[in-house]
Amino acid sequence: MGMKTIIVVGNGMVGYKFCEKFAAREESKHFKLIVFGEEPRAAYDRVHLSEFFENRDAKALEMAPLEWYADNDIELIVNERVTDIHRSKKTITTASEKEFIYDYLVLATGSAPFVPPIQGVEKKGVFVYRTIEDLEAMLSYAEEIKKSKPDGKAAILGGGLLGLEAGKAVMDMGLEPHVVEFAPKLMPRQLDARSSNVLQLTLESIGISIHTGKATNSIMGNGAITGMDFGEDDKLDVDMLVISAGIRPRDELGKTCNLEMGVRGGIVVNDKMQTSDPTIFAIGEVALYNQMIYGLVAPGYEMAEVAVNQILEQSDVVMKSEIDMSTKLKLIGVDVASFGIPYMPAEKGLSIIYENKTKGIYKRINVSHDGKTLLGGIMVGDAEDYSILHQMYLNNMPLPDNAEELIVGSRGEGGSAFGSAMDLPDTAVICSCEAVTKGDVCCSVLDNGNETLKDVAKATKATTGCGGCKPMVTDLIKESLKTLGKTVKERLCEHFDYSRQELFDLAKLKGITDYDTLLDEVGTGNGCEVCKPAVAAIFASLYNETANRQETIQDSNDRFLANIQRNGTYSVVPRVAGGEITPKQLMAIGRIAQKYDLYTKITGGQRIDMFGAKLHELPMIWEELIAEGFETGQAYGKSLRTVKSCVGSTWCRYGMDESVSFAIEIEHRYKGIRSPHKFKGGVSGCIRECAEARGKDFGFIAVEGGWNVYVGGNGGATPKHALLLAEKVDKETAIKYVDRFIMFYIKTAQPLQRTAPWLEKLEGGITYLQNVVINDSLGIVDQLDAEMQALVDSYVCEWKEAVETPEIRARYTHFVNSEETDNNIEFVSLREQKMPKEWA
Repeated sequence: MGMKTIIVVGNGMVGYKFCEKFAAREESKHFKLIVFGEEPRAAYDRVHLSEFFENRDAKALEMAPLEWYADNDIELIVNERVTDIHRSKKTITTASEKEFIYDYLVLATGSAPFVPPIQGVEKKGVFVYRTIEDLEAMLSYAEEIKKSKPDGKAAILGGGLLGLEAGKAVMDMGLEPHVVEFAPKLMPRQLDARSSNVLQLTLESIGISIHTGKATNSIMGNGAITGMDFGEDDKLDVDMLVISAGIRPRDELGKTCNLEMGVRGGIVVNDKMQTSDPTIFAIGEVALYNQMIYGLVAPGYEMAEVAVNQILEQSDVVMKSEIDMSTKLKLIGVDVASFGIPYMPAEKGLSIIYENKTKGIYKRINVSHDGKTLLGGIMVGDAEDYSILHQMYLNNMPLPDNAEELIVGSRGEGGSAFGSAMDLPDTAVICSCEAVTKGDVCCSVLDNGNETLKDVAKATKATTGCGGCKPMVTDLIKESLKTLGKTVKERLCEHFDYSRQELFDLAKLKGITDYDTLLDEVGTGNGCEVCKPAVAAIFASLYNETANRQETIQDSNDRFLANIQRNGTYSVVPRVAGGEITPKQLMAIGRIAQKYDLYTKITGGQRIDMFGAKLHELPMIWEELIAEGFETGQAYGKSLRTVKSCVGSTWCRYGMDESVSFAIEIEHRYKGIRSPHKFKGGVSGCIRECAEARGKDFGFIAVEGGWNVYVGGNGGATPKHALLLAEKVDKETAIKYVDRFIMFYIKTAQPLQRTAPWLEKLEGGITYLQNVVINDSLGIVDQLDAEMQALVDSYVCEWKEAVETPEIRARYTHFVNSEETDNNIEFVSLREQKMPKEWA
């Protein structure tokens, strides 16, 4: 029997996946595989196409180098378009009039951008967003625009997934982005109106203008685009247009040879991925399965797997009758996810909704009428729990009694509303991109000895697609290792074979005070952006050294003692302990803000932010603030931010105790203390909780008989209520317990881990913490007390140090070799504030 030939037309992500899966099979040696690609390069990752603007390196997106095809006996022909299929002869013809014979033909031609028939769409400056060549053309045109028009604008036609990615792309090009969507909301297929609104507010806050409900009548301009006309004198002036208005299947080859076609396009396939000709298969976005075109990569990969098995005569492997369209994406830095039935009418189920517009978070889960079954959901701004919710939906897992805890957090003592990932059935698909199950991951660890994420990914391909499954795969690896009785090692990074806690102890025991010494003695290599700021935080926590020391390993905010803003300027946030400020200081802030043209805003943490400071102005602004009695508020650091208070018993008729002075005392006690992440406090004078102390990392609430002490609240994007550590204790005892809690957290938490997830992962939860800091179960409370007092006693204002130290002050220049300022940075008003002219 002679060798059979398989021809694959299309070398996109799905075409490549067919090749990869086919090459991995032993039977592949009996076939000759020829692959045609229209583009001038090997397959690349279109899902992460926008990353091309970060490094301009097409190689970084490559799914496999050209050598891989040769090494696997695959003939790859690039820059060649297949024009005809001759079914009777079983041949294909290319644009260069070459003919090839096949035994099996796999059509993976994907899709093409849909370009609406708008008058003027052919004008110069109008692009589609599909290939690397498209992106290169856009970059070149953007550079032309900026030469004559530094404030150039670009519009994106389409507010779906790709459209929003294109919005980020034009922003990265230095153009002002405007997203234009025909529907009344963004991502109309995936999001409901409320979640779309939250997403829109978030995108607008980072500088992307959104125009919904807009039908484009024509493209304006003589030869080149100058704007978009929506009719009735509604126009938008733009210098470039990127069209991302959906896709259409590239099904023209199916039409040339009379394969069965869908009414609205697409080549009809059965559950074996066979077309109406059993020797021709169609996979990916060209395939019409169940009267649907599936635009996600995971179904395309599954189709590739089915086609491989069918050609190798394993006919029992077929497509599922229902395709899961759940997806999790990060759009312009914003998490967006949906699963199951994203939204539904009330007669089909009930919805539980959590919305926090101030943080740009929206979560919705849909449950059955009896409250026992999860039917679907939407997450915007925080999709940390997407993986486990998706698995609960896929595997029909029972819901907890309080289903709302799945999106607002557990209100119980320690622990999460979710079970362990190990509770999932072995058949649960953890990595949908590569169809890797929980059983595959666990067996890779338990049976094959793969003990790291890197090894498991290499063996199973889990996490190598979109990467969204990485947290769950990591948890499964850890839990599997524990069942083997092995210690799960939390390495800080590849340069230190120790956890943060171990490095903390090593630095303390060895008396190491600088990064290079620590790296030489217990690390390897040159370090990285993960370990450098983490080690800087360790030294700060050990010795309370300021961020001005060892500035080369600090992140940008700590390096310059200010938060950098999106337009290149910085914010200045002086400490206002307890929100208490003198009239003289209040006037001083106004005078200084007016002098340096700073935008001012009162924060939710009882402080005044001043935005728009240029780098060279920072020491001058700090100098004036210090002269008025202010000090750094450390809004830039992983340290105490604020201790919020109500007005307390001095003013409030409900007040049980004096909360303002207590809050001021606590804020001055913990100011400047560095920790694994920022932390905040609150003091409420009664159980009416006006200071929201239970939403903070630590909080005090006055009750009859003393103070109740709460810890582990907030936790970042995922809101968590703080848990009761102690009740009805005097003020001195309350402070002592929080001292110990903070020091124990500093010594044992992972880098960038807030107190809420730290407490959740602490074995034994709040009960264990009570035993440590109150009952002294580890015999360390005296040590914790002494370490906290040492940090309190060694406080130094970093602003004052920077102002008074010439070599530190010299860092605040725009250029290392010149004292000139950067004239390209302009003040950007965050809101249009209307005020009387005489106030200006």
